[in-house]
Amino acid sequence: MNFPSILIQGANVLFPTGTIETCVLIENGLISEIGDKLNGEIIINGKNLLLTPSLIDVHGDAFERQIMPRPGVEIPLNIAISETDKQLSTNGITTAYHAITFSWEDGLRSTGKSYELISYINKFSERLSVENRIQIRWETFAFEAIGLIEKLFSNSLPPALAFNDHTSITMRPFNTTLQERPFEHSEGFKAADLNDPRLLTRISSKLKRSGMSEKEYVARLGQIWERKSEVPDKIKELAKIANSKNIPMLSHDDTQHETRDFFRELGAKTAEFPMTAQVARNAKNGNDIIVFGAPNVLRGGSHTGSVNAGDMVEDGLCDVLASDYYYPALLGSIHKLYQDQRAPLEHLWSLVSSGPASAMNFEDRGVVEVGKRADLLLLNWHENNYASVVATISNGKIVHSNQLELIRS
Repeated sequence: MNFPSILIQGANVLFPTGTIETCVLIENGLISEIGDKLNGEIIINGKNLLLTPSLIDVHGDAFERQIMPRPGVEIPLNIAISETDKQLSTNGITTAYHAITFSWEDGLRSTGKSYELISYINKFSERLSVENRIQIRWETFAFEAIGLIEKLFSNSLPPALAFNDHTSITMRPFNTTLQERPFEHSEGFKAADLNDPRLLTRISSKLKRSGMSEKEYVARLGQIWERKSEVPDKIKELAKIANSKNIPMLSHDDTQHETRDFFRELGAKTAEFPMTAQVARNAKNGNDIIVFGAPNVLRGGSHTGSVNAGDMVEDGLCDVLASDYYYPALLGSIHKLYQDQRAPLEHLWSLVSSGPASAMNFEDRGVVEVGKRADLLLLNWHENNYASVVATISNGKIVHSNQLELIRS
């Protein structure tokens, strides 16, 4: 289907080298020309607006609140996914990886529930306004999920694969912080006592999400923990399959050099939310891609006590920012980093555009360049106040607008 050509006239266009006032013509979903004296069927007044690549989100799980706004209260998927799609376009995100967990738990993050959700997104993806993709968050003790995950590698919109191990996080010694815990597969990992009453505090949020009783959850946890010696080989098995399909791979919440080295060797070249500066430095030295959470930037620090993402950006130890649990954080974090003079705007914008495009193996998006997908944002960029989305353009179509001025339509 052909759509009318769109000319964005006289905007301040953000390129990798800086900002230039010029015009951008969009035809058939692509950026066809950049320069003066252009014409289009629809002409948008870009004067005093900032035109940038739209946002690419490599990890977002805010959709879970649309599906289950309260513990145990589920909303029909058609409404939940439609509302999530609206939130994405409103916040300038045109490529979104929904972080969907395949766990051994019951409830929202169970393997069955996650597969159902992904199947629904795949079925209705063409009706959604932006590109809704999947980040498979595989809990590495959930062996029963491997066959389903392998099937999903053949999606028309291929997923990413993140290696998660919240089982070992739960079973870490009680005197060990999240950031101090040893590599999960090292001999130095000493497990917590399942009968220790402090365990119930540690699993409280998981109980609400899973719908399991304390007794059921602890019993299942004990059974699953018996698989521990088999986990490294299962990780290697799935990583080998993912590599053969060119699936981007990430490791999650790394705390030790040994952890990052292990996953790098398997082809997981992206460190997602490393918990210490030392591990981020290890990733940098290994030419890995480093992802931090945008809410960490907005809040001025991590809610779990990990490193400050703003500091990591300034120190050159962050390549990508992800929305994590709050979609507005992507745009908000870039504005805050700019206000705080952490880095030039063109570098900061790469953290939400060309950086994530590289991490996800995209060559067709992430920059304003002739021949690339027309995934673009028009912004009111008030340097000392706020940033707001005037228009979101996804694959050449205007999917969200707010006070957009048309010269001709």
